[in-house]
Amino acid sequence: MGNREDLLAGARKAILERGLAKVTARDIATAAGVSLAAIGYHFGSKDRLVTEALTEGVGGGIGDRMEEAIRAVAGRSPGDSVGDTWDGMLAIMRDHREDMMLSLENIVRIARSRESQQYMAEASAHAHHDLAAALGETHPDLTDDQAHALAKLLFTLFQGVAMLWLAAPGSDLLDGEELALAVEALKKT
Repeated sequence: MGNREDLLAGARKAILERGLAKVTARDIATAAGVSLAAIGYHFGSKDRLVTEALTEGVGGGIGDRMEEAIRAVAGRSPGDSVGDTWDGMLAIMRDHREDMMLSLENIVRIARSRESQQYMAEASAHAHHDLAAALGETHPDLTDDQAHALAKLLFTLFQGVAMLWLAAPGSDLLDGEELALAVEALKKT
């Protein structure tokens, strides 16, 4: 690994050890085994490094699992499999609670930085593209526009339900059966 990759890994490690609010640039550089100046050289600021480290680290693992949930229903139509796909998404949240917490903390920080917001918009577009590709491969009858719209819907639902689940873990969350019922109701109107 190069310094850039070491810094991304070091940031994730330091944040997990010290917490997002307490981690310093020095903590990250120490965990990465590089000089403090390397942060500025590769990322411009600690904030940009933290944004990228958490978005790539947390988002990558969760994104891979989201694609697996989509591909797990191969051979079934999107309408017939949406409930099972969504239940797979809910399992991701339960399996990645700590990552989801870090992501939530990161979103609050990102909301205060125009530079980080731009990076996040690009990362979200990339996530939509990857999910749309998985949907298109799993459901070849979908048009590109349909796959992209469905990807955005699943991504948006995932983000919203994850926030609710973290804030109110005992609440009655939208499950796969209810999502399938809602989709069926939309078809009737």
